[in-house]
Amino acid sequence: MVRRAGRFRSLLTALTAWSTLAGGALLGAPPASGAPDAADGADGGDAAGAARIAPGVGYRELDVPAASGVAHAHVLSVDLGAPGVRVGLLRPAVVAARAPVSRLARTAGAVAGVNGDFFQITEIRHPGVEVTGAPVGPAIADGRPLKAAVPRGQRFGPALPPGTSTRDVLGVGTDRRARLDELTLRGTVATADGSLPLGGLNQYALPEGSVGVFTPVWGSASRVRATCGSDTDRSAPCSRDTHEVTVARGRVVSTADTPGGGPVAAGTSVLVGREEGARRLRKLSVGDRVEVRHRLVAAGSRTPYAFAVGGFPVLDRGRPLPGLDDRTSAVRTAAGIADGGRRLLLVALDGAPEYRRGLTVAEVAALMRRLGARQALNLDGGGSSTLVARRPGTPAVSVRNHPSGGAERAVPNGIGVFVTRR
Repeated sequence: MVRRAGRFRSLLTALTAWSTLAGGALLGAPPASGAPDAADGADGGDAAGAARIAPGVGYRELDVPAASGVAHAHVLSVDLGAPGVRVGLLRPAVVAARAPVSRLARTAGAVAGVNGDFFQITEIRHPGVEVTGAPVGPAIADGRPLKAAVPRGQRFGPALPPGTSTRDVLGVGTDRRARLDELTLRGTVATADGSLPLGGLNQYALPEGSVGVFTPVWGSASRVRATCGSDTDRSAPCSRDTHEVTVARGRVVSTADTPGGGPVAAGTSVLVGREEGARRLRKLSVGDRVEVRHRLVAAGSRTPYAFAVGGFPVLDRGRPLPGLDDRTSAVRTAAGIADGGRRLLLVALDGAPEYRRGLTVAEVAALMRRLGARQALNLDGGGSSTLVARRPGTPAVSVRNHPSGGAERAVPNGIGVFVTRR
């Protein structure tokens, strides 16, 4: 953990930052203990006082005055155009699993990173139904779609701003440019009797009346949760009208009236239907031919995404979105896009007791704009907010902020920063 500056220095930083928030740039706090005093902008420092994590990657800290008190921000600046620099999805081996950000980063060989999407953290409304831990929004890793978005009413996290959805993501294309976009599932289940629309891909909640597909990347978690709740109410009862079909090598190999669990075998997919979707699946018998096709379609870019993670937008074209919450303060994580998509800003607030009040969503948007972002996405916060980065002379990352729960929370994914030239 990082040692923060003394109280007098923090107060001085806060007072100066308060004045600069009104019309200037944020003031950077001193770098973490043991870090270099500064880094040249070309080497990753985005302002005076930034420490160089690796070529193209800088780290600094900021005291941020807010309505509820002073918050403390940990900031990574990533030059996506720098040689050898890229970002990718930090994740466990399967969608329905969780691990601390530091472990995900060390396993993947990242030099820095933050936590990612909101996720299904509890299941108190449906006794006996397994918590999957799966994320809310779409996810792409190494150019491969992992999952699609759950219905709006099934999400976890603060209320969405008007005009946003669970399909919103931050992605980096094969052109190494970061963008905010919307990813929508397009898919079909082709049978001898016709084609069924696909309503879900490896997600903990399916739209009412739909059919969803689960692939080996889902993991071993029970698929029952996918048939619980409604499109508008996460707490609605589980459906009593369900059906499951297992497909291997293009043919139905088994059927069941109740969704199952356990690993999905390689070369196999499991179709889960609820209500009308279940009734359509009941027409299939063992031996029938079935072809499942699916892809995630971007609304705003024709460039394929190498990486994408879910969250909700708070800043667009340098302006905060209308309707952002300006009352509820919390520890938060956010990602911002600057310099025409060539620079990524990753921010996690500190959860130490003196800073735990955090920022409102509206204040997060203002902070990201002051840091130079033109677009920004709010990620999961509270006990999930974690920023990790390696220190000079050390190969592995360490946690730089103080998680508000006193220790790292296991999360389903995150944004990792990778550098092949050090």
